[in-house]
Amino acid sequence: MKSNGSNSKKDQLEKFTTDDRGKKLTTNQGVKVSEDEFSLKAGERGPTLMEDFHFREKMTHFDHERIPERIVHARGFAAHGEFEVYESMKKYTKAGFLQDPSKKTPVFVRFSTVAGSRGSGELARDARGFSTKFYTEEGNYDLVGNNIPVFFIQDAIKFPDLVHAVKPEPHNEMPQAASAHDTFWDFIANNQESAHMVMWKMSDRAIPRSFRMMEGFGVHTFRFINEEGKAHFVKFHWKPVLGTHSVVWDEAQKINGKDPDFHRRDLWEAIENGDYPEYELGVQILSEEEEFHFDFDILDPTKLWPEEDIPVQMIGKMTLNRNVDNVFAETEQVAFHPGHVVPGIDFSNDPLLQGRLFSYTDTQLIRLGGPNFHELPINRPVCPFHNNQRDGYGRQTINKGPISYHKNSLGNNTPETTSEAEGGFKHYQEKVEGHKVRARSESFKDHFSQATLFWNSMSKAEKAHIINAFSFELGKVKSASVQQQVVDMFGNVSMELATSFADAIGANPPQGEDSGVTKSSPALSQENTVKKPTTRKVAVIIGSDFNGTEVKPVLDELKAVGIQPKILSEKLGVVKSTDGIELEVDHTFLTADSVLFDAVYIVSGSKENKTFHKQATYFTREAFSHYKPIGATEEGKSLLVDKMDSSPGVVCGGEKKEFTKKLIQAIAAHRHWDREVV
Repeated sequence: MKSNGSNSKKDQLEKFTTDDRGKKLTTNQGVKVSEDEFSLKAGERGPTLMEDFHFREKMTHFDHERIPERIVHARGFAAHGEFEVYESMKKYTKAGFLQDPSKKTPVFVRFSTVAGSRGSGELARDARGFSTKFYTEEGNYDLVGNNIPVFFIQDAIKFPDLVHAVKPEPHNEMPQAASAHDTFWDFIANNQESAHMVMWKMSDRAIPRSFRMMEGFGVHTFRFINEEGKAHFVKFHWKPVLGTHSVVWDEAQKINGKDPDFHRRDLWEAIENGDYPEYELGVQILSEEEEFHFDFDILDPTKLWPEEDIPVQMIGKMTLNRNVDNVFAETEQVAFHPGHVVPGIDFSNDPLLQGRLFSYTDTQLIRLGGPNFHELPINRPVCPFHNNQRDGYGRQTINKGPISYHKNSLGNNTPETTSEAEGGFKHYQEKVEGHKVRARSESFKDHFSQATLFWNSMSKAEKAHIINAFSFELGKVKSASVQQQVVDMFGNVSMELATSFADAIGANPPQGEDSGVTKSSPALSQENTVKKPTTRKVAVIIGSDFNGTEVKPVLDELKAVGIQPKILSEKLGVVKSTDGIELEVDHTFLTADSVLFDAVYIVSGSKENKTFHKQATYFTREAFSHYKPIGATEEGKSLLVDKMDSSPGVVCGGEKKEFTKKLIQAIAAHRHWDREVV
């Protein structure tokens, strides 16, 4: 029997013992490493240098660790569509697809979770990938983004460490698609640049209602270059036309059990139904003269540009209007790369972006079997491409003739280069000075101000959800030391936040005072998003002998505004009204669940049928506990218990037109957070 005294700490240390304990960090060639935090740069804020053999070795090994699924973003789903710019962006960029409002550019978009395997559930608490391939006439342009505008780390050399920490722990391969475990939070506590991203990940943003109601961000700072060679810094945003909405955590966990394909099914069905998802493309633009005008570094990937300070200009719209024909051939074989740019778009010296420019090609070489992944149909440009590359795994092009080099005379030096004036890509000529160093700019070292900005921007309900998320995640952590480190770390963000979840997990409250940051950004709160009833799914609970004359007009009006009522009853077939109206049943209580719907409309629930009444009451109570809108006819009110009928977001009986109007308004609101949960 183990003692509970001094041996407990020793036992804990032995649990995490590795073969490397007490050893010095080296490269795979045995060279001792003096710095493992920063990649080699030309100056503290300069670009990453290709001669950094340690970064390349570390990243190459990481990129090749798993086959055949993606190392991250393995669980994904995609669709085709088109993009149209609203007006010419010639003032800022010469990119062809951003010039002519009458032109439609084909796109392919892949949404994904980050941490889980291909078989994981889609409602994990996680960041989501939001990557778009534009098939432009000047070549493919990839906007490789996430649904969160910032990231965990500031330098790409730490990306393998982050992902190793969040993935299932290697000694037992658990937990799947979850960050609620020791190694992830140990990484967070000891890499405090992650504070801002963690706030987003603990928020409702990490459990979106659907891909159709999810923002996208380019994360990094890029450059627009116009015809005159003038540059502007730019950040990219995708804003969903339906607004940005989420589920609650209890609901997310249940959805993963009831329908682990919930998000992909939602996207697929919306497109098949003709309810095409739409997103507006927005940009934040800064002149080079404004680069140092802010209290944060615009190149820091752990920082956002507050929309109130630097407004988002909406410049175009993307519509997803065609599902894939084959998930493997398209969704799995698509190869995105932030280095796939076209003339008029270029890079900044963001050190995380600089590392990604190397990593993506390296990953695709192993995952897609060689250097010719660009010839796969889903990756092939719509414009012709010509170069002197030959052979290799997966080659589809049959090249004729002996010429495979540049320059040459035997082929009249073809294919020949193209001048910048004729559309040839030319990198922006930025002056770079500095010593070759492994270091981080001093301007990157404020890790908490924007995390506090995010907290200050949340509504009361959103703050409660964040506290609960921290409490759940850290409640799963076994190490009391790690728990306490995280509490102390987030005391720098908000004493209210850290004290609240410290109490929930039995840790000591943080010491000190609030940071004094009072600034907020209303754009960060989902309470301020667009709220529409369109495409919302409503479970219509109905039994036989209902009043068809009363119900049919309500269903018709719901459909007229784009709401999708689904008939739910005890068994499949049809249900008949007392006045001859028949409705086909879509789901039974066995094949559906309240977490799969946005709202409930209760038509009838006979107390004489005890089974029906029991199932319907449970269904309704669960929807109510998730703050969802509920409508009930006079007869349906029998299923409302514990004073539900007087709660916010619950619409009962009355004159039909007024009832339907109020129900539609309640559905558009998404959730009713001020409701007292029974």
